[in-house]
Amino acid sequence: MKTYLFKRIFSMFVTLWLIVTLTFFLMHLIPGSPFNEERATSEAVQKNLEAYYGLDQPLLVQYGMYVKSLLTLDLGPSIKKSSQTVNEMLGRGFPISFELGMVTLTVAVISGILLGVVAALRHNGLIDYLAMTFAVLGISVPSFVMATLLIQQLAVNWPLFPVATWASPKHMVLPTLALATGPMAIIARLTRTSMLEVLTQDYIRTAKAKGLSPFKIVFKHALRNALLPVITVLGTLAAGILTGTFVIEKIFAIPGMGKYFVESINQRDYPVIMGTTVFYGAVLIVMLFLVDIAYGILDPRIKLSKKEGR
Repeated sequence: MKTYLFKRIFSMFVTLWLIVTLTFFLMHLIPGSPFNEERATSEAVQKNLEAYYGLDQPLLVQYGMYVKSLLTLDLGPSIKKSSQTVNEMLGRGFPISFELGMVTLTVAVISGILLGVVAALRHNGLIDYLAMTFAVLGISVPSFVMATLLIQQLAVNWPLFPVATWASPKHMVLPTLALATGPMAIIARLTRTSMLEVLTQDYIRTAKAKGLSPFKIVFKHALRNALLPVITVLGTLAAGILTGTFVIEKIFAIPGMGKYFVESINQRDYPVIMGTTVFYGAVLIVMLFLVDIAYGILDPRIKLSKKEGR
């Protein structure tokens, strides 16, 4: 157990270091400079600004300076918003993005599992066909297209929900639906397929022969094993939801990290680009680790000691 945890934690740090390194050098390979838009500024002033932010140093020196500051959890100041640091921007925007992501993930998981279970129990019936048709549409339609449709129908044609900002539960409905539809459809299809396979197993027949209620058979015996494929892809889905919030936040004018990230790319604000990428990378790495642990807990046949012996 200890050996496995040590290996996983070590691999997490290596992965994070690779994210930092690749993002840093790829970012500097993109043509342009944070000061390109300041055309009215003289060349001498631009050079002073580059010297102030360390952008006049060789790239390897800049990389070393950034890694050194990163070890102290200092993500540096924003170039375009000099009065703010990246840490302050993360502290202000990430809680909103995280709330949107967690609400979306909760809605997607619960509704997707229920839809998949119902479709499996009504296999080849009308409910099954309707559920899978909805799932195909949910996977096919991108979140930003779904957001546009929801705004048009539920905010413009029928003013049921407000748009813009993140001020009340009503403001959460449309962006949550736009983000949750795709993951919910994926989870529904996985749950249905897995449930159909599990319901044919011998131990399910034994449970039925013992006279157990359908509720206990489905939710106590079958669903636990049927959820293993869902747990497997949950980390990837969480990554998609958290990164997908950037576009949705921009569409719905939500003051989360998406606003800062999109602006930083357009303005070549290097510290903000690096800060948001590294921060989200760390969050996703930790989530994947938790999913791996949860997978072992749900399936008693999977022991961490087996992984240690690999």
